Amino acid sequence: MKKNSVLAWSVVVALGGFLFGFDTAVISGAEKAIQQYWNLSVFEHGLTISIALIGTVIGSLLGSKPSDKFGRKNTLYFVAVAYLLSSLGTALADNWTVFLLFRFLGGLGVGASSVTAPIYISEISPADRRGRLVGLFQFNVVLGILISYLSNYLISQGGEMSWRWMLGVQAVPSLIFLVLITYIPESPRWLILKKGATEKALEILRIINPLNCEEELASIKGSEGKLGSAQKNNENLFSGQYTKPVVFAMLFAFFNQVSGINAIIYYAPRIFEMAGLGAHSSLLSTVGIGLINFAFTLLALNFIDKVGRRVLMLIGSIGLIASLFLVAFTFYAGSFSGMAIPIYIMVFIAFFAFSQGAVIWVFISEIFPNQVRAKGQTLGSSTHWVMAALIAFCFPYLAETFGGAVTFTFFGTMMVLQLLFVWRFMPETKGKSLESIENNIVLH
Repeated sequence: MKKNSVLAWSVVVALGGFLFGFDTAVISGAEKAIQQYWNLSVFEHGLTISIALIGTVIGSLLGSKPSDKFGRKNTLYFVAVAYLLSSLGTALADNWTVFLLFRFLGGLGVGASSVTAPIYISEISPADRRGRLVGLFQFNVVLGILISYLSNYLISQGGEMSWRWMLGVQAVPSLIFLVLITYIPESPRWLILKKGATEKALEILRIINPLNCEEELASIKGSEGKLGSAQKNNENLFSGQYTKPVVFAMLFAFFNQVSGINAIIYYAPRIFEMAGLGAHSSLLSTVGIGLINFAFTLLALNFIDKVGRRVLMLIGSIGLIASLFLVAFTFYAGSFSGMAIPIYIMVFIAFFAFSQGAVIWVFISEIFPNQVRAKGQTLGSSTHWVMAALIAFCFPYLAETFGGAVTFTFFGTMMVLQLLFVWRFMPETKGKSLESIENNIVLH
């Protein structure tokens, strides 16, 4: 029962990931109708699509402040309310400006969710199951993307105003998420280090780790003593003692995006057209990529606590290098053989989901000490989203100016650098307590 309690809490918080994925992808089915409905110019249309991403960057940059000040649970309440209001507001908006404001609010929710949800799950998870439980967040992100594609397809049969239903249907899971948050406890590590509520934290630790709760409590309090109290000295993430986790988080988030993942997801139809395919490429890209992303994320969750984060990254990096260079070579040769490029891209998606996609939020949520975990997660998350925006913005120009061969050679070269980083520098965090990881990375 105790084991199931932690799983239940993790599943509830991971619903934030589902809404994250749904909110991010749902606009793809509505964007053309929205452009026509308000007769938007090219600039206005671009702003309409990107405004949520702008909100996401800001939400991720600011995510540590409410998470540290008000608690992980209360911040998740804000995330749920942001998703709920965003879905209702965009569905009912009577002018374009109001629509933008509510899409921006949804973006803030996505950004805050990408910081707070992985932190919360990492802080309540037993060490031997933490990878799988935090990985539920990413699993729900790709599930949300897949369900949004399916939802858009089904609702699109409803006429010219169906775009409002596409956006409004998100209110249902948002409301469920808001209600379920009331049943989860606060993070015991936040209670100890930010509020000094030791007894309340111990009650939660007894559920999480009934056999060693006293030792875990002592370990958490001991970590505060080693590095100084964050609430007393307003610990600076860039003070020097956190150099290793800061570099690891920024490089991990950087490599995540220079793999080309968001360029491929956002522009798959364009890539397939560059490869000479016809009208069915859009359907193939959304459904095919969505299904493979989902399946291999699920597979990764079954291995992340068994073989470790580092092994998944080594396997994934090799697969990403091979698939990206195969795409580049096919563009370079110019002899497109039917489904060659789509197949290589599906292979890329599989290896990405099995490695970077599953590992990123787990690894970044583990490597920072308790005192600065929210700030560290904010750094990793905001680096991820800024790079996502840059790659999404630059890809059409790069592809048009330099062509597919050069563009995918760049992505492949970046993955060679990622492989070197993982092989030489990435520490393994599998099966270790958060305080043990802190000792290994920060204090040594």
